Amino acid sequence: MENLEIYKWFIQQRPIIQALYAGLFTWGLTALGASLVFLFKNSSRKILDVSLGFTGGVMIAASFWSLLSPAINYVEMQNEMGLSSIPSWIPPAIGFFLGALFLFGLDKTIPHLHMFSKREDAEGVKTNWRKTILLVLAIALHNIPEGLAVGVAFGALASPELTGMSEIFSIGSAIALAIGIGIQNFPEGFAVSMPLRRQGVSRWKSWKWGQMSAIVEPIFAVIGAAIVMQVLPILPYALAFAAGAMIFIVVEEVIPESQRGGHTDLATMGLILGFIVMMVLDVSLG
Repeated sequence: MENLEIYKWFIQQRPIIQALYAGLFTWGLTALGASLVFLFKNSSRKILDVSLGFTGGVMIAASFWSLLSPAINYVEMQNEMGLSSIPSWIPPAIGFFLGALFLFGLDKTIPHLHMFSKREDAEGVKTNWRKTILLVLAIALHNIPEGLAVGVAFGALASPELTGMSEIFSIGSAIALAIGIGIQNFPEGFAVSMPLRRQGVSRWKSWKWGQMSAIVEPIFAVIGAAIVMQVLPILPYALAFAAGAMIFIVVEEVIPESQRGGHTDLATMGLILGFIVMMVLDVSLG
């Protein structure tokens, strides 16, 4: 009963506030996952690889079910209503490419270091920053498109023009996306804090840096929601933009990192499980 009251209270909030709370929720689950560093002295590489695979599966499923599919359906419905005549694949294709290009640019400019890599293998602009900071920046890059995705999903609910499109945009689908991102953030927080601990960083600092990697999510959730609420015509582009950014991260970082430990089959099954979980969430709640 109390959960129902919380739900009623939540759906009465403005979409940008809903996006903020959703971003804080995903950040909170990252912090919760990172807190496992206080309970375990070390972690199995198998568990970390499965966790990364699971993360990749959630992101791939969210990219289609929660972002690309609604973007395509939105353009198709606008065409049916006579509001547009543009082919339904053009806005998603453009947005998807721009999202991937955006993350490509960040990847080349922001100093960062992938998990399990040596300090000299750092990517982006050359810097003397510590390895810890570079590791956290790598995960923060990973979390930017997730925050944008959540924000755009909630921002799409703000316009009265979309009231007849509840089968495409609903509070349920936005909540499902936030839950899916939050679920995969839990093992992600663990996957960040434990390698730091293995490098000799204290438990407290390992947790601090682990949860800090996701602080960008509520920030970019609000940014994504605000942009869509102000400029509704870019909605299909914005949805696909977030999808393109997420897929870039999955292909460039998540999948390769999950395979480097030699547990390829386990990482692959983790990805399959993550995809199924996100798909079920979106279809059942959306």
